[in-house]
Amino acid sequence: MYDYVIVGGGSAGCVLAARLSEDPAVSVCLLEAGPKDRHPLIHIPVGTLWLMRSKVLNWRFHTEPEPQMRSRRMFWPRGRMLGGSSSMNAMCYTRGDAWDYDHWAALGNRGWGYADVLPYFRRAEDQERGASEFHGSGGPLHVSDFKAPSELTRNYIRAGEQAGFPATDDFNLPHPEGVGFFQATQKRGLRWSAAKGYLKPAMSRPNLTVLTDARATRLLLEHPDGGPRAAGVEFLQGGRARSVQARREVLLSAGAVQSPQLLMLSGIGPGAELQRHGLQVSVDLPGVGQNLQDHLDVMVTHRGKRAKSVGMTPGNLLGGPWSLYRLVARGEGMLTNTGAEGCGFIKSRPDEPIADLQIHFMPACLRDHGRDLRFLMRQGFTAHICYLRPKSRGEIRLHSADPLAAPAIHANYLSHPEDLQKMVLAVKQLRRIFAAPALDADRGEELLPGPGVQTDQQIADFVRSHAETIYHPVSTCKMGSDALAVVDDELRVRGVRGLRVVDASVMPTLVGGNTNAPTIMIAEKASDLIKAAAR
Repeated sequence: MYDYVIVGGGSAGCVLAARLSEDPAVSVCLLEAGPKDRHPLIHIPVGTLWLMRSKVLNWRFHTEPEPQMRSRRMFWPRGRMLGGSSSMNAMCYTRGDAWDYDHWAALGNRGWGYADVLPYFRRAEDQERGASEFHGSGGPLHVSDFKAPSELTRNYIRAGEQAGFPATDDFNLPHPEGVGFFQATQKRGLRWSAAKGYLKPAMSRPNLTVLTDARATRLLLEHPDGGPRAAGVEFLQGGRARSVQARREVLLSAGAVQSPQLLMLSGIGPGAELQRHGLQVSVDLPGVGQNLQDHLDVMVTHRGKRAKSVGMTPGNLLGGPWSLYRLVARGEGMLTNTGAEGCGFIKSRPDEPIADLQIHFMPACLRDHGRDLRFLMRQGFTAHICYLRPKSRGEIRLHSADPLAAPAIHANYLSHPEDLQKMVLAVKQLRRIFAAPALDADRGEELLPGPGVQTDQQIADFVRSHAETIYHPVSTCKMGSDALAVVDDELRVRGVRGLRVVDASVMPTLVGGNTNAPTIMIAEKASDLIKAAAR
């Protein structure tokens, strides 16, 4: 029996476990389906390439065949260990535009405007440049600059300026726009995940219990007078069925894919969907699993003329011992990054009110989420680009009532025609940057999309055949008050007492940037809401 039971030891779960256990009078149990974050390749940033392939530390989801994407079943990697996806992502620290949060508030979510959430971004942050109006210092999440970025990335930034986009050194101001370097959630060149920043310092507290390899299978509901109440969680550990009870609240932080899945397995969700799988309906909540949003991403890749790439080229592989020395001694070098050094927030057209495209520039040849190692051995450079506020909506459904079965992911990419139009413009904007003089000495032939892809129709066909996720699924348990809202603006599940969802699934809409920092912010704010409710 614990006061709070948290399901999911990813970014949000680590924050909740650390913040709630600050009160020694409160007992907290954190359940994580994966193992501890002990593998060394979790902490060495370049290890992301291996984590993409891991069958132990990566859930390795796939969508159902996507109708607008040549019926491809698209790969969705998600972290399966303490720290969740913060233990395997590219560590890019961006928050989105102030407009995104003011839009959440305009949709009726009180307390979620930009002025409301900025203090939580600042509280979370340990910005190595120091505190300012928009940045925090001394928080659990260390944010740093790359110590020795690639010359190729510097040339990309100069090319962006030559193409008419301003240079910026801070993408976390209220309205980010321009080209520059990412900041990363690192410290001395090593990954600084939510597990390392939040959970590890709290692990010695006697009032915090962390159970790994504990796969939640069902929420336990009581049905006293006044409607259902979340009383605990059933889980599997070591082949045995176990359960934990919650005196106060169950906090669901399993992520945008598995939080709705676990709600449905527990009888909370669209009634017809649950009945189709023989599940008893406890709460008919039609929005569970609906409103799925994600950033669809397309790449432009060039062969390089000079030996400047940070990929698995023969020269870089031979320099492995030197790279290891630079990591250990100086916290810099090839091993300290996943390649995502250069950032860009740009407009698809000059009349857009705010940046609507994001660039991730990598001084390496990439294809297939970096899993194509032969392609990665070439000299060259790549830029990912995505449309930040897509209008397509998907859903998470059940394949079966088996809690160990993967859910059915229907991303419905490009189901809204505007999204494809924006992706075509995105490719054109990247090509404008890559054609600038600053890259003349580096730019070899275009490998992707390739010189044969020029017309709008050809680019659209390329997008359908080659675009992938940039790993930002959200909104499947969205916050709001409309018919599809799953949680209210205090993240309480509608129709169930003692149950909140706290993760990226509660976002009403995608933010215009990477989603890890906003997820941590959501959990920081949620911890205050939970503490206030207990007073």
